[in-house]
Amino acid sequence: MAPLLGCDFSSSPGSRKQIVLAWGRSDGERLVLDSLERLPSLDGFTAALRAHPAWIGGFDLPFGLPRELVEHLGWPTRWQECIAYYATLPRPQIRDLFAAFCDNRPAGAKFAHRATDGPAGSSPSMKWVNPPVAYMLHAGLPALMAAGAHFPGLQAPDRQAARIALEAYPGMLAREVLGAQSYKSDDKAKQTPERLIARKDLINALELGQTRWGTRLKLSHAQRDALAQDASGDALDAVLCLVQAAWAQRAQAQGDAQYGLPADMDPLEGWILGA
Repeated sequence: MAPLLGCDFSSSPGSRKQIVLAWGRSDGERLVLDSLERLPSLDGFTAALRAHPAWIGGFDLPFGLPRELVEHLGWPTRWQECIAYYATLPRPQIRDLFAAFCDNRPAGAKFAHRATDGPAGSSPSMKWVNPPVAYMLHAGLPALMAAGAHFPGLQAPDRQAARIALEAYPGMLAREVLGAQSYKSDDKAKQTPERLIARKDLINALELGQTRWGTRLKLSHAQRDALAQDASGDALDAVLCLVQAAWAQRAQAQGDAQYGLPADMDPLEGWILGA
């Protein structure tokens, strides 16, 4: 089977906030974490993906924009053409366009949503702050395309594709175990003992396979400690995306050419694995 990876992505990576890749493999009903890779640049991200001839990856960034927004702006409604156009826009222009769209809408319904946002509990992909997922899409999709990734459900099926990119969302999996309890923060003042306990509880549940994903995570003692001690949660989020990639690989092995994505998903908006 192809190697698996999970990615906690940053739209502006650097030495303080890096992109984290969790590499792993299926071993029967277990998922083995092989390594964690931290990347301080988008070029390094693309190079790391290209260094592996084949993989199935779950990436924590949106793969599409809401159809309502795209149609309102008059942008191309074919996914690849839309993403290609979006990638040409500077971030300040994206912010101004999206802010103008929101300003003309009533309170409580400022943002347009994708169909997947409700069941996944995810932020709208047009949001440019807290979190800046619109910029994550803007930076991440071109980097994945440059790495030779194929996007099931968004592109025509390709049986020869060796690098498979799927949209994942660690928050959805974490909520299955922790509910609304927080397990991470980039703010050192909020990196509390309670959040450390939550990370340990989440790691324990993954090792025991106590989620609907049915995967038991195999960790070394050192890996377990590293995931627990990363108070930002970046490494753990990458591993959560790895679990979702393993679920997609099982679906594909059972004959699902869309890797567990719904057959009726909107081919412009995309869909989050398992939502």
